[in-house]
Parts: sequence; structure tokens; C-alpha cells
Amino acid sequence: MRPYTLTYKLERILKRAKLPDIRSHDLRHTCATLLLSRGIHTKFVQELLGHAMISITLDRYSHVIPAMGDHTKKAMEDVLS
Repeated sequence: MRPYTLTYKLERILKRAKLPDIRSHDLRHTCATLLLSRGIHTKFVQELLGHAMISITLDRYSHVIPAMGDHTKKAMEDVLS
């Protein structure tokens, strides 16, 4: 399938459903954000997105990983107490 075919089909579906225009890349970003916010392991999201290295996924999406800061704080408290 040619890339513009996917774009064209997405535009038709959105128009028929009376939804705003969005890019297929927006759907990809939304998918990753939703999965990570639900606690899906970053490695699985990395593979789904096709990122060569997990650092790419973490750099882009670490802000949505739930309670990342809380876990870090708790780990440090456990180590130091």
C-alpha cells in the first residue's frame, strides 16, 4: 500500500464520521501514549512502534509513564532507610 493511500482512506473515514482532520502519525502517538499511561511495559511499546532503541521510546514518552517519579522516590527511600 502506498503511503498516500492510507492518508486518503483515513481522511475519508474521518470525514464520514464528522471528526476533525488528524494525521496517521497522531494516531501512532496517541496509541503509544495510551499504552504507556496504562502501564504497558516500555519494551512492548518500543517494538510496536518499531523504534531501534528503547532510549528513543523513553525520550519521547517518559512523561506519560505513570508514577515514574513516585517509584524513583520510593526506591531511594527504601535504599537509604
